[in-house]
Amino acid sequence: MGGFFGVAARKSCVTDLFYGTDYNSHLGTRRGGMATYDAESNRFLRSIHNLESSYFRTKFEGDLDKFKGASGIGIISDTDAQPIIVNSHLGRFAIVTVAKICNIDELEKELLSKNMHFAELSSGQTNQTELVALLITQGNNFTEGIEHVYNKIKGSCSMLILTEEGVIAARDRLGRTPIVIGKKDGAYAATSESSAFPNLDYEVEHFVGPGEIVMLRPDGMEQLRKPNEEMQICSFLWVYYGFPTSTYEGRNVEEMRNQSGFDMGREDDSEVDYSCGIPDSGIGMAIGYSQGKGIPYKRAISKYTPTWPRSFTPPRQELRDLVAKMKLIPNRDILRGTRPLLCDDSIVRGTQLRDNVKVLYEYGAKEVHIRIACPPLIYSCPFVNFSASKSDLELITRRVIKNLEGDPDKNLERYATTGSPEYNKLVEVIRDSFGLTSLKFNTLENLVKAIGLPKCRICTHCFDGSSHF
Repeated sequence: MGGFFGVAARKSCVTDLFYGTDYNSHLGTRRGGMATYDAESNRFLRSIHNLESSYFRTKFEGDLDKFKGASGIGIISDTDAQPIIVNSHLGRFAIVTVAKICNIDELEKELLSKNMHFAELSSGQTNQTELVALLITQGNNFTEGIEHVYNKIKGSCSMLILTEEGVIAARDRLGRTPIVIGKKDGAYAATSESSAFPNLDYEVEHFVGPGEIVMLRPDGMEQLRKPNEEMQICSFLWVYYGFPTSTYEGRNVEEMRNQSGFDMGREDDSEVDYSCGIPDSGIGMAIGYSQGKGIPYKRAISKYTPTWPRSFTPPRQELRDLVAKMKLIPNRDILRGTRPLLCDDSIVRGTQLRDNVKVLYEYGAKEVHIRIACPPLIYSCPFVNFSASKSDLELITRRVIKNLEGDPDKNLERYATTGSPEYNKLVEVIRDSFGLTSLKFNTLENLVKAIGLPKCRICTHCFDGSSHF
């Protein structure tokens, strides 16, 4: 996915930009970048680093002395090398995007036919942030250019644009990914995660609406485009991506996870000894479950991260599986002779969960119960690319459906309907394949209730196939 941070200040923005961008590190795994505009020298300054084997902070600390200026933007990206710096009829600007453009090949051909060119190739492919920049330059001003992006792309795109005047923040037209505006004396900032603000002394000023465009300057925020009525914010932000202290659309991530777990615990008649969250995104749910069920919460599994950055991706599959396993360390003394109930955010492929369950039994657990914070993932995501799955068949659910039906696309609506015979069979097959005592998924109804927004304003495509391009 990815996350960004931008700031327009009266004084140097470099410290806020560095730490604010770093606070988005949990949202991306591949590349990080920062750009500032220095009015005194009239220059844009940029640095980009690969984050696949290290953290943003360690890669950028050595670059900080070269950055100058009172305004800047930064990105933690799951996709392209960015920021991109452009000189156009709109003036010079730098841009970062959190985007997934499904029709990028079509748009690439269209722009090439207009004698435009692409210079910032990413792994041999067109850099989608550069493509967005080229679409913007087809407008007579930034607002018109961003509107052009909204009209042309399929998928999603939120962006920050650093100009000589300030920072423009533009949220995806359906609001699939969030932007939050913060304010403090002498500065305004925009970020994907409100958790970036407290330690930098910003107060939340505004949640940017779907398709809304605002200009940030040190002394204020100007609305350049009103928000759209329709919204499809990704429900997986609360389930998995969001940092516990972040808030989207007025709903805090940890509160949502607690409520979701509480509701599941209150309704569950399974006999278990305690709940445990699979770190990190399952912890809030497990605490809520323990309260709803009236059982203790225990840390039967802990996460070890000092030498294993989240973004570390070894080249071979067997090493990737080993790293995933090494990050989670079970506690033999707590597990021995007990019936733990573990809460996790989701089951995508199932590889890591299968390894973890095996270890729990080896460490003496009598039974292993699993509760999942969301419904079964039936469809891969075409909008924000929340998981590494590139196709439906990489999902464990679709592989099971293929084995049951002979066709991975058959009866999907029935398999996505909680309580149907097909749904019950799907869950039972997954439970049995992991050797679990019991397995239950959250219902779509309870998920929507815990988020607290009307279902029509939340994207639930990965669970029920509902789509809004």
